[in-house]
Amino acid sequence: MLWQSFMPRRGEVQGRITDTYISLRTLQTLGPEMFAPDTPFEKWAAVAVNDHATAPEGMATMVLPAGQYAVFIHHGPASAFAPTMQFIFGQWLPNSEYELDARPQFEILEEGYDPLDVNAQEQVWIPIRPRVSAE
Repeated sequence: MLWQSFMPRRGEVQGRITDTYISLRTLQTLGPEMFAPDTPFEKWAAVAVNDHATAPEGMATMVLPAGQYAVFIHHGPASAFAPTMQFIFGQWLPNSEYELDARPQFEILEEGYDPLDVNAQEQVWIPIRPRVSAE
């Protein structure tokens, strides 16, 4: 529903710097419980702009905090996204030298992205920071 309301109005956004779209989540909690069905989060449908001082009526702006990200490519329809996230958070992250950072995570979607397309691709950006040892 979020994207269905955003896409018809995307032309109202001034100063776009790319033709990609950003599907962004801000989580209220970090850790294993973040994948529970009742985990609170805020979802954004967004585009990158060169000036975020103004936004069309009914839209908001956000400055993405700087930091390090691990970037993955999800291949396939949006309905097959869960195994990608399970790999990232269940295998890659626990076996890496990083931990999840408290910044938004997002996907970058190319112009023409179709969530039903079996050949769709999206970049998955996960905020990370070096793991703190428990010594």
